[in-house]
Amino acid sequence: MASIYKKPVFVRDPATGERVKGKSRKWWGRFRDVDDREKRVPLAVDRAAAQAMLNEHVRRVERERVGLIEPHDEQGKRPLAKHLADYRRYLESKRNAATHVKLTESYIRKVLDGCKFKLIRDLSPSRVGRWLSDLRATGRSVRTSNAYLIAVKGFSRWLVRERRAKEDVLSHLSRLNTETDVRRKRRILTMDELDRLISAAEASDGRHGRMGGPDRAIVYRLAAFTGLRAQEIASLTPRSFALDADPPTVTVDACYSKHRRKDVLPLAEDLCRRLRTYLAKREKERRRAGEERLWPGKWYRKAGEILQRDLAAARAAWVEEAEKPAERKRREQSDYLRDVDTAGQVVDFHSLRHGFITHLVMTNVPPKVAQALARHSTITLTMDRYTHLGMDDLVEAVERLSGRTSNSNP
Repeated sequence: MASIYKKPVFVRDPATGERVKGKSRKWWGRFRDVDDREKRVPLAVDRAAAQAMLNEHVRRVERERVGLIEPHDEQGKRPLAKHLADYRRYLESKRNAATHVKLTESYIRKVLDGCKFKLIRDLSPSRVGRWLSDLRATGRSVRTSNAYLIAVKGFSRWLVRERRAKEDVLSHLSRLNTETDVRRKRRILTMDELDRLISAAEASDGRHGRMGGPDRAIVYRLAAFTGLRAQEIASLTPRSFALDADPPTVTVDACYSKHRRKDVLPLAEDLCRRLRTYLAKREKERRRAGEERLWPGKWYRKAGEILQRDLAAARAAWVEEAEKPAERKRREQSDYLRDVDTAGQVVDFHSLRHGFITHLVMTNVPPKVAQALARHSTITLTMDRYTHLGMDDLVEAVERLSGRTSNSNP
């Protein structure tokens, strides 16, 4: 049964200064909602007004039970900003990374403000489409436009699931093809270039941020032979590695993995051997600094810049190795170990992940295995976006095919 009551509160006695138990000035109401859950709401100071307000709550529940009021009718009166605050708490409750939650909320807020949406009924697919089109007209990429769309569509779907909106009006909006607007074309490092990059980092006396040369070298190895992203590597602790297991593995917690699932990846024996040596040397230093993570800090935000400095050092050393002036000139004009080649393709930290996947494919690993190791949702993403094949690879494949049929009758 519905009833009103005074809520118990603790107040300070003005005479003695002690905290004593009292009752709230405002009346509160207790009633059952449409799902038979007990609800308690603040009402009014005046008892008659409070009773009238409670009766209105009860009447609304009864009308909703017989279908005269839909749940989203009341939710439609709340500002979208409050719904967005609830959505943020929902994302946080799923243990999403704080950076992901903050970025998602920022994307949604910019769309809502840009389209001047105040209430749920204001949501309009055509206005969202125009806003995204205007965004691209300012020079933003298709990929950025898609990121805004994905965020706001997730919010719209959540409104329907929570019975706050009657329908998902943004459901038919679709992402654009990012291949039509590629802003950053990556190239992968050959295994020889990778060896020289790692050697240059190991030989370096300088520090980039809080990372010395050996730290950067082992990080490059991890990225190149596991496909881990920079932020995933930055989250690792000694407990992330099971080097004595069979097989040895590295684990990325779900809150740091891009697809929000715990990832357990196998490690090659050579990498395990190097990790054992590195972790043993790093342990005392890490404990002395009171750090849990192996590579703490925000270095992953500038991981590309850090890699390109080591890449420049590796290239300079390679050029200096030339014994003859003609050879040196040829090397200076070569794309070997360049961060940006003559075709405009760049080498950044994420190129190491691209290289990991490409080398898997080139060593005839089954596509499904490559997809699993890449942790991609679709085989298309693995084979189309992350696999880089050059003319030399195509020529080798044709020659291999020709060799198989060379003994056949003409």
